[in-house]
Amino acid sequence: MIYGTPAKILRVDLTQGTWEVENISEEFYRTYPGGKALAGYILLNEMPANVDPLSPENVLVVANGLLTGAPVSTATRYVVSAKSPLTNAYGESEAGGFWGPELKMAGFEAIVVKGKSPEPVFLWINDGEVEIRPSGHLWGQKTHEAQESIRTELGDDKIRVLQIGPAGENLVRYAGITNDLRHFNGRNGMGAVMGSKNLRAIAVRGHTRYQKLARDPKGLLSLGRTLAKRVKENPQAWGLQNTGTPGLVEPLNTAGMLPTRNFLQGAFEDVDEIKWEVYESELLTARRSCYACAIRCKREVQVDGEPSVYGGPEYESVGSLGPNCGVGDIHAIAKANELCNAYMLDTISAGMTISFAMECFEHGLLTLEDTDGIELRFGNAEAMLTMVEWIALRKGIGDLLAEGTMRAAEKIGGDASYYAIHVKGQELPMHEARGKYNVGMGYAISEIGADHLVVAHDSMLANADGIPFKNSEPLGITEPQPVLSLNDEKMRQFYILEKVTSFEKVIGYCFFGPAPRSYIRMDEVIESVNAATDWEMTLDELLEIGERATNMARVFNAREGFCREHDTLPERIFSPLENGALKGESFPRDEFESALTVLYGIKGWDIESGTPTRQKLEALSLGWAADLLERV
Repeated sequence: MIYGTPAKILRVDLTQGTWEVENISEEFYRTYPGGKALAGYILLNEMPANVDPLSPENVLVVANGLLTGAPVSTATRYVVSAKSPLTNAYGESEAGGFWGPELKMAGFEAIVVKGKSPEPVFLWINDGEVEIRPSGHLWGQKTHEAQESIRTELGDDKIRVLQIGPAGENLVRYAGITNDLRHFNGRNGMGAVMGSKNLRAIAVRGHTRYQKLARDPKGLLSLGRTLAKRVKENPQAWGLQNTGTPGLVEPLNTAGMLPTRNFLQGAFEDVDEIKWEVYESELLTARRSCYACAIRCKREVQVDGEPSVYGGPEYESVGSLGPNCGVGDIHAIAKANELCNAYMLDTISAGMTISFAMECFEHGLLTLEDTDGIELRFGNAEAMLTMVEWIALRKGIGDLLAEGTMRAAEKIGGDASYYAIHVKGQELPMHEARGKYNVGMGYAISEIGADHLVVAHDSMLANADGIPFKNSEPLGITEPQPVLSLNDEKMRQFYILEKVTSFEKVIGYCFFGPAPRSYIRMDEVIESVNAATDWEMTLDELLEIGERATNMARVFNAREGFCREHDTLPERIFSPLENGALKGESFPRDEFESALTVLYGIKGWDIESGTPTRQKLEALSLGWAADLLERV
């Protein structure tokens, strides 16, 4: 028995309409223990370079983490990975909720989907049994209606449903995936990949609790109880429980780091209309959680005066569909978020693409003729709501905007590329790199394009007296660093922190659980892994697992033609902010290039190309990946 996992991968060939089960060996699983590591290995070994991301040749991997489903707060995550139709690079998106634990309880660690079904289908997985069922009757339905249809058809309202919506069916390049209507694999267009395969949903039901898989179930339960009691003692965890991520709006605005009007500005004049107190009084109806998680950061809301069947907007959604579009109406923001969830669009890329179009319109690059008479200006909430639907349905100018800002800018021409705020084709999240230099470095170097979950944010480790800094000492982080710095020591810390975040994506922990972001100490992370397995892992081994996963993703991109020149930031981020507490601040281009060279050296990557060296890959037991690169 391999502890901590069902040790089975479900392999589905949609072209042939067949499936089979692969057993995982312990040696393999210890090297690639789920999540990002397992997905990266499969993509590199089973998909050739240069395939069209929307073709049957793309491979879709859904992989749980080692601890996904364990009775420990925040151990809920799974990854969906494929070649991204948005970036043409390594694609990846994580989510929590209940679906990942349910898949493990149903007997599978991961699902690998290949080919394309001749007709729309959905997968039905029930305690190890698998069916490929027709889903033509679901095609075109919004996500709530489709979930209800699947549960009714299968006769069980406790079935967990992972699905795309009409946006994925229409191959919007930033279409996402949802489970239970409230948890989202939003980024990188993984919903479009599912749509391209005619795969509408994966429905799951299982009954084998994680405790039956663990080496020390009593130890895991005891640790879970200890951590659940600590939530209110830790300010980061308690803040997430109290306000959730929407509580970030006002403090980031005060700090001059609330992206406003397509990242032109760092402060929003109507912030008082969308801050947490307004959200709480006008929208909030309840607080929800992911599986076995004591933090309960999820918000339930009312929209149009009625309880919404979808989760409430997170900070990223409030920011992208609100200030970044110049919209200060909390009800319009909540409605736009609901529409994104119904059609299943990534709220970040949707809001960013709309704000891009608004700026193009205000500079005359788009006209009323292009927009069918819509005044697509900053602050026009009605136009923003219309664009969400048009993008999902590829209607009118929505067809252009469904391609994302990079491709839309290429078609519009002129100065449009300056207004396209993306890295490698993926639009920036709602965190201001000009006020958080590690975040900017993470945007640039991330294999999936702009991503705010590459390393812990700068402010967490700038204060020697803060809990996040103290909880980082086991990692070898002993000197606080200025937020606005890219010095060599900060790059050394970046390297460590990137490994931490990466191994969280491998073993299934949410970013809101372990230190330094939150309240689970590193020794407790190790304790949880070793209670689940009989591996007796050390912190260094966990860090190596994270680094291995990052390097596989980097090899994938190198094979696709990505190199150092793609590790950069939008020109706007190198330009001064127009207002707010950081008015006049810009990301330092020269310091950035020097820091990138230093970081490549620390990581063992070639400083000219940004590609992992053979020496580095072999040190990570990835000699086979070096062989792949040499054959390109």
